[in-house]
Order: sequence, then structure tokens, then C-alpha cells
Amino acid sequence: MGRKIVLLIFLVLQTALAGAQQTDNEKQARRIFNQAYNQVFGDQGATLHYDVNIIGIYKTSGTIWYKGKKQKFVDERVNTWNDGTTAYMAFRKKKEVQIHHANSDKKDKYSGKFKFHPEDFDYSIGEDDGMFLLTLKQKKKAKGSIKVIKAWVTKKGYEPVRLRIKVAFIWTTVTVSDFRTGGITDDLFVFPRNQYKDWKFVDKRKE
Repeated sequence: MGRKIVLLIFLVLQTALAGAQQTDNEKQARRIFNQAYNQVFGDQGATLHYDVNIIGIYKTSGTIWYKGKKQKFVDERVNTWNDGTTAYMAFRKKKEVQIHHANSDKKDKYSGKFKFHPEDFDYSIGEDDGMFLLTLKQKKKAKGSIKVIKAWVTKKGYEPVRLRIKVAFIWTTVTVSDFRTGGITDDLFVFPRNQYKDWKFVDKRKE
């Protein structure tokens, strides 16, 4: 769940760039979102460590690597490789590898609950704790379930530091550390099948 929430929040940076009538504040907010997006999703790739806290009830942590549509995750339960076409999820406890289509919501049962629609929000920027604070607030008659998204980024380089997302009345907080952009090679996203030859394989693409 933590991985999916983090990915969702960063996808906000990827999609929240289109707009019509804009104030100077909103123009600045979207420009910085665009800069932050390029830090994470640019051709150079990026990696970061995250710590997730859902109102103190659920906590998890892990590391993510991105490069375009490709991703790799390592958390407390599973290692995941997504080469943009196929996703492999290696669950360590039960020694099982699940195979999914890269964009399938079936990879995670929470996927469908965190759909993001960029036209749902008003955008603004402020300052907090020595950083830029980017805020997205849901408009009336919005399509999605996300009420508020907040992203703290550094003033120099616009690197992500802290993220919060509100669905219904529940807040999720993500703390980002060890962020690095660049130096990510494509072979990182290739599933190392030889390391899992004794594991059970379940092909979910046929379901």
C-alpha cells in the first residue's frame, strides 16, 4: 500500500501541468511541479527512500527507482520490477512471484481508490519550514476521491522532501530521503529470473 501511495503522489507531479486561466501564484506552482516532475521522471531516472505513515495506524518504508514508465520497488514484503511492459512482484515470505501487465490495477488492491484527475484541483504555492509548499485542493463536483495533496520541495533544485495526501478524512504522510536524480540504467528494471528459479510463479495477466 505504501508503495502505491508514493507512486500516486509522484504521478501528481507528472500530470498536474495543464491549465487554463491561471493566477501568478498558480503559474508558479505549476512551473515548480513541472520542475519537480523532471527531477523524478526525466530520462536520467531517479531514486529515493520513503517512510509512510497513515494516521499512525499503518507504517511502512522502502526504496523506489524510476525511469520513465519503468519502476523498481523494494519494501518490507516484496521486490518489484516493472520494465514498462511487464511487472514482476516477488513476495519474499511465501517465495512467490506474481506476473502482471505493467499498468494493471490488479498489482495492488488499493490502486483503484487513488485515481488522480488533474482538473479536480486548484493549485497554489507558499513557503513552510524553509521550503516551497505546493498545495492542490479539490474543486466542487470533482471526479476523484482525493481531497488535498501537499508537497514540500526544496527551494534549490525542487527536490521532494515531504508529501501528504488526504482521501476522505484520512491523511497519509510520506517522508522522502536519499533522493538522487540521474545515473539510473535500464538494466535495473529487468527481472533477475535466475535468482528466483526455485520460486512459485503465478501469471496474473491471464485473469
